[in-house]
Amino acid sequence: MPENTRPTRHCPDCDGFPRVAITTGLRTHTGARHTVKVTCRTCNGTGLVPRRLATSVGR
Repeated sequence: MPENTRPTRHCPDCDGFPRVAITTGLRTHTGARHTVKVTCRTCNGTGLVPRRLATSVGR
């Protein structure tokens, strides 16, 4: 049975996970781990790319 799938619009750099928290290994004064929040620069934190880029990436 054929599937009619469209190219995904997920960002090729972050795979749809545009914001992540990375632990630095340090601890705050309360004992919690210090984290740095990082946003994908390619999709500007949306997790998606414009359709014109999604079609060219999928080929």
